[in-house]
Formats: sequence, C-alpha cells, structure tokens
Amino acid sequence: MKASSVGNVPVMSVTPLHRPHRGLTPLAGVTIAAAVFAILLLLVRLRWAPLESVDHGAAARINDVVAGNNALVAVVKAVTWLGSAGVLWTVVGVAAVILAIRKRWRLAVYLLVTAAGALVLDPVLKSLVGRLRPVVAHPIAHGTGDSFPSGHSLGSIVCYGAILLVFLPAARGRWRIAFVTVIVTLIALIGISRILLGVHYLSDVIGGWAIGITWLGVTAFAFEATRHASGQRVTDPVTEGLEPEARADLRPAQPEPTGGRARHLGRIAAGILVAWVLIVGIVVGVGELIVKSGNGNVLGDETIPHWFAAHRTPSLNRWSEVFSTLGATQAILIVAVATCVVFLAITRRWRPVVFIATLMFGELAAFLVASTVVKRPRPDVSHLDHHLPTSAYPSGHTAATTCLYVALAILVIGHAHGWWRWLFLVPAIAMPALVALSRMYRGEHHPTDVLGSLLFSALWISALTLLVKPNRHDRNGAHAAAADGPHARSAVSRATARRAAARG
Repeated sequence: MKASSVGNVPVMSVTPLHRPHRGLTPLAGVTIAAAVFAILLLLVRLRWAPLESVDHGAAARINDVVAGNNALVAVVKAVTWLGSAGVLWTVVGVAAVILAIRKRWRLAVYLLVTAAGALVLDPVLKSLVGRLRPVVAHPIAHGTGDSFPSGHSLGSIVCYGAILLVFLPAARGRWRIAFVTVIVTLIALIGISRILLGVHYLSDVIGGWAIGITWLGVTAFAFEATRHASGQRVTDPVTEGLEPEARADLRPAQPEPTGGRARHLGRIAAGILVAWVLIVGIVVGVGELIVKSGNGNVLGDETIPHWFAAHRTPSLNRWSEVFSTLGATQAILIVAVATCVVFLAITRRWRPVVFIATLMFGELAAFLVASTVVKRPRPDVSHLDHHLPTSAYPSGHTAATTCLYVALAILVIGHAHGWWRWLFLVPAIAMPALVALSRMYRGEHHPTDVLGSLLFSALWISALTLLVKPNRHDRNGAHAAAADGPHARSAVSRATARRAAARG
C-alpha cells in the first residue's frame, strides 16, 4: 500500500498481493494425461486391432515368464496387495485422522474427497468400456469386474499421490527425495504387478495412471482455487505441496535433541534385549516344566477343556468366535496401528509408538520361540478352529491381547487428565479374560497355556514400561526436559507459560 495525491487530496493505492508465477508444466502434464486416457478409452472401446495385438501378445509372453517362478509370484502378489482398496483406504483414513487431530481440516477433506473420487471413477469407467480381463495359458491370479482401466493403478496413483502432495511440505533435503522416490516407485510397481499377474493389459495400466493423474491434478487445482479465494498465496503443489505453511503440523513428531542420546538409546536397546531373553527363558522354562514334569492335570489342564467341550452351545460358539477373532493377528494389528497413529498425532512424540511397536514385536517373537521350543499338543477335545500352525503353549491370542490393551491403558492414563481415563482399565482387564476363555472354550489351549501368556505379558510390559518410559514427557515433563536437553526444557517452559496464561 502506498500514498499518492491528486491535487491536494491524498489518495491511497493498494499494491496487488504478490503471487509467484507458476509454470505451465503441471497444467500441461494434466492435459496430456487426460488426452492419453481419452485416446486409450476410444481405442479400447473400438477394439482397435493394433492395440489389441500388442496387449494380447504382451500378456501371453509375460505369463509364460512369470507363471513358473513361485518366488516372483509371491513378491508380485505382495506388491499388488499394497494397491488394494482396503490398504488404500486404510492409508488415507490414517492420514485423515492425523490431519484432523492436527486441526488441518481442509487437507483431511481433500484426502477423503480425492480418494472417494477414485472409488467412483473406477466402476463407472469399467462399466462404460466393458473390456474383458486377459485370458492367459497359466492363470496366476483372478480379478473381478471388467479390465479397463486398472483399478489398482488408478487408486494407487490417486491415493498415494494425494498423500505425497499433502505431506510434501514436511519433508526436506534428502528426506524429500526419499519420500518422492518411494511414492513414485510404489505406484509404478503396483501398476506393473497387475500386468505380471495377468489380470490387466498394458493399456489398462497406462489408462489407470492417465486418469489417475488427471483426477489428482483436477483436485489439486481445485484446492489451489480455494486458497486463492481465501486470499492465500498460490503455490506449486508439485514442488511445495498443497499447504507449505502447514509444515509444522504435518511433521509426524517434534525433533528430539541429539546431544548424548545415541549412547543412552544404545543402553536402553541393550536392556530391552537382555530383558526379552530372560523373560522368554522364564516362560519357556515354565512350559517345559509343565509338559515334562506335570501330572497331566496341572490347574485343570485336562478337566477344564473337557468341561468346556461338554457345555458348548451354538450361541456360545458364536461369541467365542467373536472374541477369538478380536485376539487374532489382524485385529491386534489394526488396534495397535490405530493406537500408534493417535498418540503420535496428539503427543508429537515417538516414545509411545516405540513402546507399542517394541511391545508387540517382542510378544510375537517370544510366542514363536516358546511355541517352537515347548511343542505342546493341543487339548485332546474337538477343536472349533482347524489347521492351526503353532502348538498350544503359550496362548498367542491371550498374550497379544493382554500386551496391547494393558499398554493402551498405560498410555491413556499417563497422558490424559480426566476421570474417564480410568475407564480404559475395563478393556485392559476384560479383553484378555474374554479372549482366554474363548480360546479354552474352543479347545485350543489348556489353562496353563493361558497362565504362561499372562506371566510373559506381566514381565514384558513391566520391563518395557521401566525402560522406555512411554509417559515420560507428560507425567514428568520437567524432569524429562532436564534429562533430554535445553530444547526440551524450553518446550516445557513454553507449555507451562501457556497454561499459566490460560488460567490468568
């Protein structure tokens, strides 16, 4: 804003807000992608002979090479799973939760809308074209629905591309290069995996990428339009991300002070390893003692499974299946990941995540070691679950459930301040008990199998809580700051000042 005068009357003139010039490259890229998709759509719909020849020939040759390589097929299937709808929506949902907790509502809405658009585009375009899936000599996998465009290619480039545009401001230097490289490589590998599995033609994958780039570009331009309408500067999403000023909120955690921490972390890691070995030794020793020196009915190992088997009902069978499923690997993994995401987003500290991850990986490793060494047979009753890959001792469901829900209670009670935090003791007690009962009811474990799991869980949780101190920054903020260095102390001082100002 500057002053001028007309005659003797001063006039204020407003200088336009400076907006950096953005090149035409992003617009040109989106336009080219849209043109490529339109051409492919037309050629596929008309069954253009040269394109059909290339697609069918490539599918046949690739199938001959891939079909006999079991290791390659396993790797390709693992890659293609990363582009499935369930994984993509999980990634988008987790990212949206983090953004919502950090109060970045526009970015959260952008992610959800962009992903939903891909979900709608895929079936609409496939029904419009009606192209059949490839027919190969040695089928490896089977796709559902029509072939053009590839839904995995479309979904992966839209969802992972949107993640890239949203979180790009948080990455700097080498981390930015690594972030972009991982995303681009993942998108490319997912598309290629669909061709290698023989469920899509080459033109299906290229068409999926083309329409995905188009939709991603359209939504990015729409987001930029909302910024312009609200008076914010125009950015270049490809190089700056969608909201460069949100960098502090997009970073997963606050930087930790580095002075003297390497040696300290090394000591903690060594302590965790020693504790794990000792605890596993105790649990294995107890198992060997029960199997080799017990009288066969320690704590009702024979009578209790037979009593449960004799009192089964259809209703109890269903409920036991529900709680058994809640203690299975998939459910435990979902709850553990959700816990890590929420605590990372709220506390901006890695300590709770490290606590949960170490606890659950340690539990899984201990279960595999103990079950392999002890090799205890399942109870001699009819089993409601079949073809279980491990032995009876210890109960993996019980150990995993106990570790996870007790850890959740420890974190909530340590970080929250309201009376409601104590309610998390209910699932910490009820879930292990219900899962243990369901496993014995279904004839999969003896009572001492459950006892071994509870013994391991109690020792392992106690050891990690003492060594990792998952609530250290919140319950003992001043002491933790003094131990962690001047940066942490200043952060605690600022937080204390803010609370004092709020009270005043």
